Amino acid sequence: MFKNARLYRLEQPVRIDGQELEAQLDGRRFRPCGPLETATMGWSAPLGEDGGALVHPLEGCLLICARKQERLLPTAAVKEALEERIGEIEAGESREVGRTERRRLREQIVDEMLPRAFTRSRHTLAYIDTKSGWMVIDAATEKQAEDVVSLLRETLGGLSALLPAPGEHPAEVLSRWLLEDSAPADFVAGDACELRDPSDEADVVRISGGDPTSDEALAHLRTGKRAVKLALTWDERFSFTLADDLSLKRLRMTEGLLDTLDDEIEDPAARFEAEFALFALQMRNLLARLETVFGFGEVRAGDSEATDPLLDEAVQIVTKTRYISAFELGHELEIDRNRAARLMDEMERAGIVGPVEICGDHEVLAQEVARR
Repeated sequence: MFKNARLYRLEQPVRIDGQELEAQLDGRRFRPCGPLETATMGWSAPLGEDGGALVHPLEGCLLICARKQERLLPTAAVKEALEERIGEIEAGESREVGRTERRRLREQIVDEMLPRAFTRSRHTLAYIDTKSGWMVIDAATEKQAEDVVSLLRETLGGLSALLPAPGEHPAEVLSRWLLEDSAPADFVAGDACELRDPSDEADVVRISGGDPTSDEALAHLRTGKRAVKLALTWDERFSFTLADDLSLKRLRMTEGLLDTLDDEIEDPAARFEAEFALFALQMRNLLARLETVFGFGEVRAGDSEATDPLLDEAVQIVTKTRYISAFELGHELEIDRNRAARLMDEMERAGIVGPVEICGDHEVLAQEVARR
């Protein structure tokens, strides 16, 4: 069952049924990576049976599953092979390898290694609630969810998927709940939270297995930190960690809710159907409640993203090298990998770096321009 929930509002009304969606998804059914392909992504059966139905309709919801397969090619292995190849050329021909030749050699090495690289697959469940107009994706990261949305958009030939935009920043709301003990009666704070200084993302306090309303936690909030994650239980039906981007992690139905299921259901597929029907129905209620509490508006995905204040510094770092990964950029800037990945995305859109390669690196395209 879903362990995470990334939320997207679909344009109302949702004019699609299970049979129509099945036919469209079948045109992008998953296929494994070819010998020289770095990754493939397509639709697979939600219940896992090979060649089975790609859409599972239940309780007004259309359950689907995206599968992505990638070839694993370690950056270090590519770099080591490249340096060896360059060393052989420079020693044997008594000349220096230029930038263009270096790029060609790197591409050649990747092509040689790809057919022997291991593959890794990841399945991501999602469902469209045709009654409420929400799409819920079981994705731990924003990137994973956006991959599914992009695939569905390509499959359908267009899709208006909107991120919820609350009237007030969720971190302010969650912080006020803790400071003023003002959470609605059906939302009960759990034993974990993350407090962060809005002016310094590295200044973080994490509380796990403790009281988020303790004197220590409240002192941090009074000095300016904000609750960016908070463990909650809603109406004795769901427990989850709510983040300030309104994503839900560590999502699970409570034992009390699961006890309402028929214990005599032994068939795994039938059990999954029963659990999903219960989950989807209660999620519909939870999302309606969150919409009321946070005053959701709607904004197209990406339209509200501001330029990261570290962008200029990131550009200075990447233009000093030929290739760089999000991990390396994060290390240089001392920021988390998710923020580094967003910076790489910004620079890719600006034409400063190329798309991510199989080994995880981005080629720096603006290097020569930046050095003039």
